[in-house]
Amino acid sequence: MRSQKSGPGRAKPFEELLRGVPDAEITGDPRVEVCGLAYDSRKVVPGGLFVAVTGEKADGHDFLLEARERGAKAFLLETGRAQGITPPDGGAIAVIPDTRAAMAPVARAFYGDPAARLVLAGVTGTNGKSTTALIIDEIFRGAGIASGVIGTIEYRIGERKLKAPHTTPEAIDLHALFAEMLVEGVTHAAMEVSSHALSLHRVDGCPFEAAVFTNLTPEHLDFHQDMAAYLVAKQALFEDPQFLPASGRRANAINLDDEAGEEIAARALGDTLTYGFSPAAHCRADDVRLSATGTQFTVHHPVGRVPVRMKLVGHFNVYNALGAMTACIGLGLDAEVACAALERMEPVRGRFERVPARTRNVLVDYAHSPDGLQRALEAARAVATGRVTVVFGCGGDRDRTKRPVMGELGSRLADGCVITSDNPRSEKPEAIIDEILAGIPQDRRGKCSVEVDRATAIRKAIEEAGKDDLVLIAGKGHENYQIFADRTIDFDDRAVAAAVIRELEGDGDA
Repeated sequence: MRSQKSGPGRAKPFEELLRGVPDAEITGDPRVEVCGLAYDSRKVVPGGLFVAVTGEKADGHDFLLEARERGAKAFLLETGRAQGITPPDGGAIAVIPDTRAAMAPVARAFYGDPAARLVLAGVTGTNGKSTTALIIDEIFRGAGIASGVIGTIEYRIGERKLKAPHTTPEAIDLHALFAEMLVEGVTHAAMEVSSHALSLHRVDGCPFEAAVFTNLTPEHLDFHQDMAAYLVAKQALFEDPQFLPASGRRANAINLDDEAGEEIAARALGDTLTYGFSPAAHCRADDVRLSATGTQFTVHHPVGRVPVRMKLVGHFNVYNALGAMTACIGLGLDAEVACAALERMEPVRGRFERVPARTRNVLVDYAHSPDGLQRALEAARAVATGRVTVVFGCGGDRDRTKRPVMGELGSRLADGCVITSDNPRSEKPEAIIDEILAGIPQDRRGKCSVEVDRATAIRKAIEEAGKDDLVLIAGKGHENYQIFADRTIDFDDRAVAAAVIRELEGDGDA
């Protein structure tokens, strides 16, 4: 991806890029032409601007020499970190209190504020962001709109797919993507807006024509510390005027069934439509019929009612569909167009996705939080005709408080559990598993087993399942890697499960 280079941007004077950055103290030539932006010294282009950002694992100020050697002509540094540093010949240094907060206005200026020329639909919440954003995109495309997607599963510009390193990219990458979308004729974009992105200024100044709130459950508390701070981060998308379009109008779609939904709806700027199963919701669903191959329900919306039939499975996908439809109706799109898009939409990669099989029922889902695991297991139970077995673990270097909670949920909601590794990162897999097991009551320990190796755990669950049973492999979803302390390996739950199934069904090398 070209997002850290100049891309569709053009060289601009450094002082012009700093107009939206207050209190910048400039040393050197403020008129030096900047032809690219980077916050990673390895991506600096000759004549570019290097923004030194202090992160969790690295400090950009430690890489100034490398950036300079690669040809950076301008630098953005934090107060107190520029002592003894002089600008390159003909270049400049600007010192400000917070370089991370400056990336968004600098990127907007460099790329000509591309976000203001797109219709942006942002989706925030703990669960359902990826699927909801992809449904919005499908509805856009069904309406004949050239659209793009930015989210956990992929970034896409029209039909061109890019790797997605973050749910919501850093501001420099984000505006580069927006600029490329405009060049390629894209007019609308559906994107996930994570709480990290809101807290870390990645989306500052982006005008959202539509904003969706899915739900709020405990997650990312290692970053936000508590639920109150987590809620404040999500609320910003709806309450902060910087996210409103110039018209002052926005179509909000807010889940009224979620505990935080009513509060967010009451304080949201713009025009709000609520959704859910509550009779008070503007867009509500009833007559829900679930199966292992799809879902049917009826949507009652402000101007009528419409039947929906979709391939997406699970009660939680009714919420995702409702959120997307409500946002698009708020944008003025026809409900019939939305329903037609839902009928066409294929299951989302790694989101309650069925692994092809003749005699086995295996689903892969991204559920990696207590609420996500509970929803996935409840959905599995609703479509299963036999026993439900879940394979799951918890990620290392992440919120440890959810580990015993997920252990309790898995042992209560499934008939059998295989506890295994997720992405252990720098932690020992066995230590993470012990913390999961700590939440499982003694009287349920008999239906739980431990297999540290994830591939072996998946094989064990599938081999032991009967023809009417269902195996849910949770935690990694669309991911095609596994992260350990000393290495990252290729690993895809779907591929591993498919290989086991081929072998058991006689379609592989036995």
